[in-house]
Amino acid sequence: MKDISTSINKVDNEEKISGQAKYVADIKPEGMLYAFTVRAKIVKGKILNIEYPLLPEGYFVVDYRDIPGQNIVKVIFNDMPVFTEKEITYLYEPIALLVGPDKNVLSKLIEGVHIVYQEEEPLFDWIDSVVHYHFDKGEGKRAFSGKKIIEFNYETSYQEQAYIEPQGFIGYMDGEKTTLIGSIQCPYYVKKAVVQALGESEDNVRIIQATVGGAFGGKEEFPSLIGCQLAVALKKIRKPIQLIYEREEDMLVTTKRHPSRVHFKAAIKDNKIHALSADVGIDGGANIGLSGVVLSRALIACTGAYTIENLDISGDVFRTNTVPNGAFRGFGAPQMFFAIEMFIEHLALELGVDPLVFKKDILVKQGDYTSTMGIFRDPVLMPEMICKAMEVSNYQEKRINYDALDSYKGIGMSWFFHGCGFTGSGEKNIIKAKVRLKKEFDKVEILIAAVDMGQGVKTSFRKLVANILDIDIEQVIFNNPDTDAVPDSGPTVASRTMMIVGGLVARATEEVKKRWAEEKFIVEKEYEQPSYIKYDEEKFKGDAYPAYSWGVNVVEVEVDKFTYQVKINKSWSFYDIGKAIDERIVIGQADGGLAQGLAYGYLEVMNHKQGQIMQKNMTDYIIPTAMDMCPMETYLYENPYAYGPYGAKGVGELSLIGGAPAVAKAIEQAIKRRVFKIPVTPEYIMELIKNG
Repeated sequence: MKDISTSINKVDNEEKISGQAKYVADIKPEGMLYAFTVRAKIVKGKILNIEYPLLPEGYFVVDYRDIPGQNIVKVIFNDMPVFTEKEITYLYEPIALLVGPDKNVLSKLIEGVHIVYQEEEPLFDWIDSVVHYHFDKGEGKRAFSGKKIIEFNYETSYQEQAYIEPQGFIGYMDGEKTTLIGSIQCPYYVKKAVVQALGESEDNVRIIQATVGGAFGGKEEFPSLIGCQLAVALKKIRKPIQLIYEREEDMLVTTKRHPSRVHFKAAIKDNKIHALSADVGIDGGANIGLSGVVLSRALIACTGAYTIENLDISGDVFRTNTVPNGAFRGFGAPQMFFAIEMFIEHLALELGVDPLVFKKDILVKQGDYTSTMGIFRDPVLMPEMICKAMEVSNYQEKRINYDALDSYKGIGMSWFFHGCGFTGSGEKNIIKAKVRLKKEFDKVEILIAAVDMGQGVKTSFRKLVANILDIDIEQVIFNNPDTDAVPDSGPTVASRTMMIVGGLVARATEEVKKRWAEEKFIVEKEYEQPSYIKYDEEKFKGDAYPAYSWGVNVVEVEVDKFTYQVKINKSWSFYDIGKAIDERIVIGQADGGLAQGLAYGYLEVMNHKQGQIMQKNMTDYIIPTAMDMCPMETYLYENPYAYGPYGAKGVGELSLIGGAPAVAKAIEQAIKRRVFKIPVTPEYIMELIKNG
């Protein structure tokens, strides 16, 4: 049997390259109508009156009055209405759908909607805390008494997911069953939300995943909103309807990465960190949604890849009258790792200590306690990854040379991890993942809710099963999830797909192997949590994650002396992801993640002005192209996790996390100024240089 990591062609290459793959916009049943969204034109206030233009025959208005169930989208924190009734809490909040057969007519009808508002003063300052967490470790606040204190502030901004395919669904009624086909990450999230909005039984709601043109977290919770809206329209009109956003609409109204502010304070004893305090704020926007969980993951990562004995950690989600923020690859960790990596570096400089020596002294080791008093149980390969990183990048020599020269060149290194899977007991108590394998003669079908959104799940899961059974991959079937056919194996998020769901599939496949002589049968497996996972969600105590993936990024940059434009010359990346199920797929994930992480650090600018997102298209919002990226060297380390298939851990989110601090540190060296916020734009660099 070949090594599982040996790469094969992706099974969906041909259909995507040839254009045969069916995305939502390619599905057009006979008699299909279109839906456009009527949106609020104010940032905050109340609706006093709405007047719709005279609708031609065959055109409809759908609003909150048509919702047969609850006018609330089922997310983790349920505070987003399907359609607003009276209260406007952010610009472009959805009020209604206009539905009909002609897009041009719908555009004119939208322009003819007249809404009378009572405007109110919007809130943009971070003062309305709607979620607050606190935990400590060791002596907590007491550890700061009588010590030297060093403190700094760090900021991160929005980031747009910039998936190639905008948000969208098509839906139709099959008798009394409401069926939605969508560009989604989490079929059962949408199903549960629609069931609640319609007040229907689960048997009367069906969600099918179409081919997905990218997601990056942006299609985790947001599709539940438009899925509910479309489902309500279907129940009223009972004809097929398409609801797909145009690019500008998508960028103006969908969830972003949370902006963050972090205040770090260190108590210094004997020139070392005796205690660390963090006060973390994230902007949730107008709805809380997933923000509490994003904050939770950020807080747990407060010590970065380091062991610090005494902690006093607090965090808040703030509600503002801006577009709601939500899931994005990394889920709170990129914000925190930028802050902690910069802070540790800045601490060393303040103390006159070599940052490399300072950091190595506190680097996590196997057996150390985590920030929440869990244990890093598995081997930590960071020392050898760091050693290799320094060797192949010639880090130390370049660091010395760039310090001595006024070359506007710099090299930066970041160390980081990612907790794989849902936090704490989320997998056991909330998700309760199930998988099913169906064997018929010489073929096996994988029945799971995991979504291939471009990351290669269709290939890696078929390969996994084929490898265990020692059969041809063509004998393994894995279709896009359909909730009428597959069990709820949980969402395609949290770096859990291969480690958690793949682990279940692997164990089910071993059972299939034992029964191979039988012609037809079904094997089901349900997630069983490792016995050592004991976590108190309220107190932030215990093992927050079953396993950790680890990474080191090195980035070399050059800053133009006149324009302050940043050019990335080279990157080197080192990842412990347990075991690659397909090396080429993993490296594709890794290099794509690093590109997103680097761009988060220096290139991607998004902000709002009085609640209005200022970058509403791909001309205004700059993401890296091939011209912006650099030669990349990527190294994978094997460090098998006992419960992952062949030892696999998470990879998707890990590779984004280290890019921003690595590029920020490289820019710091190039301009001989300290960086405290990202993205490090030419304007920010100019400000830093002019202010000395």
